Amino acid sequence: MHVLPLPARERQPVKRLRALLPLMLLLSTGVVLLAGGMGRYLAPAHLASEHAALLHAVDAYPWMSRLAYIGLLTLVTATGFPVSILVIIGGGLVFGEVQGTLLSSVGLLLGSLLLFLASRYAFASGTRVAPGLAGRLRHGYARHPLNYTLFLRFVPVFPFGGVSVALAWLRCPLWLFMTATYLGGTLMLIFETAIGADLRRHLQSGTAFGWRLLLDPQLLLPLGALAVLALLPVLIHRRQKSPSTRERGEPGTD
Repeated sequence: MHVLPLPARERQPVKRLRALLPLMLLLSTGVVLLAGGMGRYLAPAHLASEHAALLHAVDAYPWMSRLAYIGLLTLVTATGFPVSILVIIGGGLVFGEVQGTLLSSVGLLLGSLLLFLASRYAFASGTRVAPGLAGRLRHGYARHPLNYTLFLRFVPVFPFGGVSVALAWLRCPLWLFMTATYLGGTLMLIFETAIGADLRRHLQSGTAFGWRLLLDPQLLLPLGALAVLALLPVLIHRRQKSPSTRERGEPGTD
């Protein structure tokens, strides 16, 4: 029996759904992981209680444990949900600062790439003209893609997964996305891994996990560095506001 092909108007929703499928699969996986209590298992208190068992597993299976960690961070990052920082802190807790940062940079880059490609594939299937505001945002990004991309990636106040989706929607070039993700992600990884590594040193010295441990000066230093990075939007906005005001020729700017 000969089956007639669907008209172009009826094929469009099917094509759209097929394009959205990879992104929907990633996001739904994140929902399942969160519903299954992954956040509870990745909490610093739980990792501290399992610290000895985790170190024993790493010693017994050095390569497998490192590959499993990279796979876990890749999966968590690709889902777009903001629990990757807990995995990164756990990496510092188990592997230390140097190894934890290196392993986390690989997992973070792979997971971000998966989310970016899935998002770009989903957004590329649309045929409608972008609304006025969306068109202006894309036009502004197209004029200064490097500045916008580095700004979004280097400021930790923006969710890492949300930035990956936003950059895909803004049609960021792949090379620029990979470069900014590696540089900005590694910068945050250094401080986030240091938090876990400092917890590791305290636990190995016999200090019990608690609020007094979280107030240790060595632990507050990377937290303070992340807070300073979070203030970058305000500082950059104030720096850019004055030149723009002079360009408009408003009084009081001479």
